[in-house]
Amino acid sequence: MVRRPAPRSAPTPPPTDGPQAGGSGGATERDRIIDAFMALLAEKSIDDISLIEIAARADLSLAQLRDTFSSPLAILAAHVKQIDRTVLAGGDADMADEPVRERLFDVLMRRLELMADDKDAIRSLMRSARRNPGLALVLNRLTVESQQWMLSAAGIAAAGPTGLLRAQGLALLYARVLDTWVNDDDPGLARTMAALDRALARGQRWAGLLDDLCNLTPGRCLSRRSRRRRRDDDAGEQAVVTGV
Repeated sequence: MVRRPAPRSAPTPPPTDGPQAGGSGGATERDRIIDAFMALLAEKSIDDISLIEIAARADLSLAQLRDTFSSPLAILAAHVKQIDRTVLAGGDADMADEPVRERLFDVLMRRLELMADDKDAIRSLMRSARRNPGLALVLNRLTVESQQWMLSAAGIAAAGPTGLLRAQGLALLYARVLDTWVNDDDPGLARTMAALDRALARGQRWAGLLDDLCNLTPGRCLSRRSRRRRRDDDAGEQAVVTGV
């Protein structure tokens, strides 16, 4: 399994945009809306969440909600962006000289650790996406955009058509890992780390993801012999991608 870096202190989230609101410890209206939406999402399907409920949970008027966000999906997109920013702000300089696969492993594990409080909400979204192809497409778009930033955080080119292909491949890998993560109650996320390691090892099967990554940094990925051994070990496993 890919080496897991030593634990480190959680990064301080970057400041969020939006007007300041009174109360709630100085939280912005934007933060309060996002928190309210994610709390409601943990309780019910996204299709059952009304704008009135979001405003009431955030202790705001509908006018204030409309001034900040246009829809529940816009709130979700803002939450994803918030997680992206925190991951990008919390990079570990010690990982700079590590192989590509380890850097990507580290970035994605940091992301999953930051999402710990959102597990019930994400489980709810995953259930809804399986029943609603339109929602699944929107969530895939958000995930691909996010994974372009995660690739960049790992020092991997993510621009242009090739970068988009890498991001889509990584989004599919990430979705498979989420299936394990939402049911992983171990504080150390052992099952999730193992699932992520296996997913990255199989990445060359999906649009040549890891082959591309190795070509970007010669000599930094696993040797071809090691990769063949991992591929043979994984032979017979069927990749089933379901999630966000």
